Amino acid sequence: MTAYGRVTTQSQTGMKYLQHLSSRIMSLMCTTCHQLLCKMQQPYTPPFLFADSFSGFVQGLASYSVSLVATENATLTPILNAMEMYLVEPITEVATDSGDARAMMSIQENFGVEKNWMGDPCAPKAFAWIGLTCSYPPAHASKITALNVSSFGLAGTISTDFGDLNALQYLDLSNNNLSGTIPNFLGQLPFLIFLDLSSNDLYGTIPDSLQKSQNGTLSLRVGNNANICANGTACGSSRKKINGALLAAIVIPIVAVIAIFVVLFLLLRQKLKGKDKRKATGPEDESALLENREFSYRELKYITSNYSQEIGKGGFGAVFLGYLKNGNSVAVKVRSDSSSQGGKEFLAEARHLTRIHHKNLVSLIGYCKDKNHLALVYVYMPKGNLQNHLRGSTSKPLTWEQRLHIALDAAQGLEYLHIACKPALIHRDVKSTNILLTTDLGAKIADFGLTKAFGDSKTHITTEPAGTMGYLDPEYFCSYHISEKSDVYSFGVVLLELITGRPPIIPVSDSVSVHVGEWVQQSLDHGAMESIVDARMVGDYDMNSVWKAAGLALHCKLEVSRERPTMAEVVAQLKECLELENRLDGRQRSLGSNFPREGSALEAEEEQQGGDIQAVAAGPAMR
Repeated sequence: MTAYGRVTTQSQTGMKYLQHLSSRIMSLMCTTCHQLLCKMQQPYTPPFLFADSFSGFVQGLASYSVSLVATENATLTPILNAMEMYLVEPITEVATDSGDARAMMSIQENFGVEKNWMGDPCAPKAFAWIGLTCSYPPAHASKITALNVSSFGLAGTISTDFGDLNALQYLDLSNNNLSGTIPNFLGQLPFLIFLDLSSNDLYGTIPDSLQKSQNGTLSLRVGNNANICANGTACGSSRKKINGALLAAIVIPIVAVIAIFVVLFLLLRQKLKGKDKRKATGPEDESALLENREFSYRELKYITSNYSQEIGKGGFGAVFLGYLKNGNSVAVKVRSDSSSQGGKEFLAEARHLTRIHHKNLVSLIGYCKDKNHLALVYVYMPKGNLQNHLRGSTSKPLTWEQRLHIALDAAQGLEYLHIACKPALIHRDVKSTNILLTTDLGAKIADFGLTKAFGDSKTHITTEPAGTMGYLDPEYFCSYHISEKSDVYSFGVVLLELITGRPPIIPVSDSVSVHVGEWVQQSLDHGAMESIVDARMVGDYDMNSVWKAAGLALHCKLEVSRERPTMAEVVAQLKECLELENRLDGRQRSLGSNFPREGSALEAEEEQQGGDIQAVAAGPAMR
């Protein structure tokens, strides 16, 4: 049995298992001073690739010895990868007063304070929030008596939440970017004896409630606020009027002169730019250089040389290579006669898509709606699609680091569609042929938004499922309910392609095929991690990085959509995979010496890997 994970042992709370990578049965026992302390002696099966926990109780002793013991039917030695120890300490302090706690949490949220401001503000005392001083009466809730947030980067007006800290004696808000007037409620804090508002952008008069500073009961600092009047509303009024009139007399003529020069400059520039365009393109084709515009069918015929070079074909229609007058290459997707996209619907979506820009999305530079002719014009991607690089015979094999960068780029593109676009966009057809590569092997998502922009609700019902077999979310296929998690499922399949180099549907025999996810799952169940990794990488990868990526891919393609991660979580996990791979710099590759590098040996390895598929394909298959 092979286990890869963490065991957490706690006094009074027992043990936890985290991230086990084996579904074999095992039992965990811990002994202290030759005594059996744990009550969890029954065999335990951790869920495959997921965190789980179970607990028991032990007496509070000074030391613990933890053992991981395999059951009788286990065939391999258990491996403990890491362990964390926790000690439960009693908390003697009473929790913070509920009113003070709510006020502090509201202040943290409103100003976005990024200190250790989490949990209870005052308790436990050793972990009180930075800047807070609390009272700890023996039988009552803790109260906040001092708050020092000087130089915390606070911006905006002074929040009314400060006025809810009714036991406050010291308040330091200096050296921030606070603006507006000084609120009256600060003077109503009954125990306040020190208030520092210096070095902000406050203005106006000091409220009457704070005038007690004049009799010595309150120490008030308001220095370095240029527009604070300390002696009533009339202070500095005549000087302000004089300064205002003088400022107007100086600024208005200057602004007028600058405006005249700007207008003349823009007119001259526009005139010269128009001449240059007419010289370069001629009067008829002058608009062909514009981006994010509507092309005519005649212009597209000219750009594509009468649609002479077809470079691809998809569900939307054929794709043709074209060239703008400035020499830039474009890919023109022309709607097929069988496409169900309506002209009015297409125009609305095309105009929306021209406003979507991200480094990991293929840029749409224009569209065509000319009578019955509908087309989209994209920036041309010279390196083709990901599938050709994974299984094409002419391309150089991608390294594991390159594959991780491609996966991360694609994930960031999908994350942008799901989160940044309002309303959100669901791709619905994420696959390796819709991930295009730049000259430096950067990845961009293509064909996004060819279906309707997703609405405000988190789910949507379609009349028929859209997508490609092998990548299609089974929950979406059965229920016609579409959500962002459908893209997550498809991305998980793409990630498995990057790991294995194999297509989504792997033929086992003439009549039987197995899904790549099922094949990977069966291989991991047999402890054969190396057998699933693309042999063309010749062992040049970190095994921990591949393990983590495989677990993430299988997590993405869980049958129940709500159990899948979001694309934001996928991006974070891929960054960790990349960090693991980058740590190999300066040390030996984990399996490099075990993989053949000669051509004939590599072919033999691929043949052996094909045999492994038949050996483990005993589970559910696709016919």
